[in-house]
Amino acid sequence: MPLPSRKGNHIGFAPTTTLGNIMDWLKTMTTNEYIACVKQYGCPRFNGKLWQRNYYEHIIRNETELNKIQEYIMTNPLNWESDENYTN
Repeated sequence: MPLPSRKGNHIGFAPTTTLGNIMDWLKTMTTNEYIACVKQYGCPRFNGKLWQRNYYEHIIRNETELNKIQEYIMTNPLNWESDENYTN
């Protein structure tokens, strides 16, 4: 999997990099950082995997869709305790 490359003042990915490659890289890097936080600062441990196996990919085509997605992101944590997979 290609690593991010620095071009000018921004970090970009080679044109052949897929969204899947980018997500794999993101999940790997953030998991490694979180493990370091657990070891160094006592962040809460996690069982199994930090990330779900797959991800939901959707192209936002208009402002109505954007507003719905933003609303979901803002209100979804309020539903966690009623989720059957939620553990405290």
